[in-house]
Amino acid sequence: KKKLNKYKKSLNYRIIGMGGSSLGAQAIYDFLKNKIKKNFLFIDNLQASKKINKKKIFPNLVISKSGNTIETVVNTNILVKKKDKNIFITEKKDSYLYLLAEKLKAEIIHHNNFIGGRYSVLSEVGMLPAELMGLNSSKFKNLNLLIKNKIFFNALIKNVGAILHFQKKRKFNSVIINYDEQSENLFKWYQQLVAESLGKKKKGFLPIVSNMPRDNHSVMQLYLDGFENNFFTFFYVNEKKSTKLNNNFISSSLDYLQNKSLGKITLAQKKATENIFTKKNIPFRSFEVNQRDEKSLGALFCFFMLETILIGKALNLNPYDQPAVELIKNETKNLLI
Repeated sequence: KKKLNKYKKSLNYRIIGMGGSSLGAQAIYDFLKNKIKKNFLFIDNLQASKKINKKKIFPNLVISKSGNTIETVVNTNILVKKKDKNIFITEKKDSYLYLLAEKLKAEIIHHNNFIGGRYSVLSEVGMLPAELMGLNSSKFKNLNLLIKNKIFFNALIKNVGAILHFQKKRKFNSVIINYDEQSENLFKWYQQLVAESLGKKKKGFLPIVSNMPRDNHSVMQLYLDGFENNFFTFFYVNEKKSTKLNNNFISSSLDYLQNKSLGKITLAQKKATENIFTKKNIPFRSFEVNQRDEKSLGALFCFFMLETILIGKALNLNPYDQPAVELIKNETKNLLI
């Protein structure tokens, strides 16, 4: 934290990383953006088509456990300059990015070598950006309290059991019915967590993120009346302040919208969909967040990571590696040589 003080005065930051090196910080930034007074730009793909102002000086946060992630190496090569304020989070070994950080005389933060990217959000990979965002990193981390909480623990075990039951019934699509726009990146993080941890040995689940109410007008027909190899997770955040409709422009035929807010309408849509799912006997679970803060988001991170690890162990899978992805990395390197 002492090292970070000289970077905290900036209002604009750039985070360069791929997958778990970036998704956790993006989830935090979007979920809690109402509390954050700073701007973060995430460079999380090869950005050839994006117009990026190379003259503007950003504090850069470059994250790669291995220090050799090809997309992060390429983006860093193009974007990072010695005159910038640069922080590198990487393992302390002779990788490309570690040696570059030394050459640039950048701040180097050690990436724990025993924590894989998709499980790293509560380590320096997610918490250092959270501190730069002006958030309290210690409020995210309540694992000791959570696993002693009977409600949390019982819900975790019940959900793991249910998902294993669906696996036996050949329901392989885990569909997130998301009613919170600020949680889209939380479920992109979840998508990587589940797919990369459990997609092995011809097993696993396909995590699909469906953003509502927009997807009511596209894929909902399929969910309700199509093939039956899906199980669903409803997600909603209770917003205390929400924009109200202008009553002056509501006709008598739509008087049920009088005095309604966006939050109330969204909640009604969620409950209506759950009611129809129940009537059709479609399996789902429901998360409802009452307080949008670090503690709630930290609990969600813990729940989904523990759930994924337990499912992996029950299916006799190693939830921490990604051997098939490594094949593509090696093949790409061979083609570029």
